[in-house]
Amino acid sequence: MEKKDFIIRKFEEGDSYEELTDLLHRAYKKLADMGLKFVATYQNAETTKKNLERGNCYLAIRDGKMTGAILYYHSMWKDAPPFYKKETVGVFGKFAVEPELQGTGIGRSLLSFVEECARKDGKKELALDTSEKALHLVEYYKKKGYKFAQYWQWSATNYRSIIMAKTL
Repeated sequence: MEKKDFIIRKFEEGDSYEELTDLLHRAYKKLADMGLKFVATYQNAETTKKNLERGNCYLAIRDGKMTGAILYYHSMWKDAPPFYKKETVGVFGKFAVEPELQGTGIGRSLLSFVEECARKDGKKELALDTSEKALHLVEYYKKKGYKFAQYWQWSATNYRSIIMAKTL
């Protein structure tokens, strides 16, 4: 994509939780096909809504459609890893781009946007987790400057997660 033909904006009232949930399902389908039970592969719209209550969701909009999303969390679950609860650490998740648009710069832009949000919030690191079996994602994040922080086992997944963080 030579010219940025999308905008990034916050999920707002009137946006569809169902549309966002469907985007997550499509974007995470490759992971589901690998047998990995990421919550985003099966969550319903009500779960999507509850997740968005924990942070700010930013959307990539192209031709009036949601083509990407990323959730920057401002609160954590009780059972979240201790690393995520540090004052100096920002966390993102539910990072998704339409499969046919992956590799066009949408994901890179969303990730840079959230990194800047974390900097503005005074965070020293930005963290995420993914399956240790999703080697393509681990490599993607390594190339973006993220490094191993710790392992974690979420109760809702069927894999061990690798938590990765980037110094901002």
